[in-house]
Amino acid sequence: MHPTYRYLLALCLVLATGGVGAGESPEGAARHVTIATRDVPPFAMKVDGGWDGIAIELLRQVAESIGLELELKEMDLAQMLDAIRTGEVDAAAAALTITAEREWDMDFTHPFFSSGLGVAVRQRADVTWLSALKRIVSGPFIQAMAALLGVLSLVGALVWLVERRRNAHFQRDPVKGIGSGIWWSAVTMTTVGYGDKAPVTLAGRTIGLVWMFAGIILISSFTAAITSSLTVRELDQSIRGVDDLRGKRVLTLAGSTSAAYLDESLIRFSAAPGLNQALDELAAGRAAAVVYDAPILRYLVNEDPNRDLHVLPTLLVRQDYGIALPSGSPLREEMNREILRIIRTPEWSRMLHSYLGPEG
Repeated sequence: MHPTYRYLLALCLVLATGGVGAGESPEGAARHVTIATRDVPPFAMKVDGGWDGIAIELLRQVAESIGLELELKEMDLAQMLDAIRTGEVDAAAAALTITAEREWDMDFTHPFFSSGLGVAVRQRADVTWLSALKRIVSGPFIQAMAALLGVLSLVGALVWLVERRRNAHFQRDPVKGIGSGIWWSAVTMTTVGYGDKAPVTLAGRTIGLVWMFAGIILISSFTAAITSSLTVRELDQSIRGVDDLRGKRVLTLAGSTSAAYLDESLIRFSAAPGLNQALDELAAGRAAAVVYDAPILRYLVNEDPNRDLHVLPTLLVRQDYGIALPSGSPLREEMNREILRIIRTPEWSRMLHSYLGPEG
């Protein structure tokens, strides 16, 4: 066939099909895409047989704008990531953290939500005189008191030994004399200085001089120990940061970014079968903290106030959530443009507030 005829034939075919390429839908028809998701409130939730949540709402707005027909397919996290790697699905959306490791074998859209890893703990108990008294009479406090009394007795006995023959203030009778020595050592240590008893020998005054300086250091340390015992942090044993997690029972989910973070921080943890089960363990006092994505923790804690838990305001590490796509997906640019437009609208802010409250 002459080249001119072949060109005319190809042109006719293009005009007849409307210029539609392979794998594309005709003009005006929505493109069918399969989306992997999982039940992770408040980003993706099963509601009355359908799906709802922050990521699902975003997907629907994007689909409406660029002409996509969504088919949601439920999978667990490992299945979602494998389906994206193999191209079994067109996208995956829930609470998917964008990480360097995942970027090796898949693509992500622009982040639509930024937060971080949070720590859920039990509500701090109100500080009362009874709780303060319990702390004061604890084992460490009693040990410190016993050690202080032992030092006072030792100094008092030394002063009595060197003063008993030449000083009427320290009688020769051991019981009365050592008692007077303990009184003098306590008065000297606390810098009260009544002056009713004082050493007169060189050895006694040398002991007194050394004790004056030693007493200042000792009473300062003892005061600091009492203050520490009565602080709110010590009274309720609260957790305020990652360092406070060490040596305590911490729960998270196996295979999560929070588990990887705890491993990297050399913090031992136990894997819970589910996040609600972990929070139940925490509420029952069988764990000290639950570490997971802060917005998810906040949502679940707010949903069940009977657990009496709260999420600390400090984030352990930043996290960005995005929609995962197979590497080289043609949907990426289209979705990015719409996501950047949507997340800057007042409607998006109001939607986040409805799910997460003012801290969302």
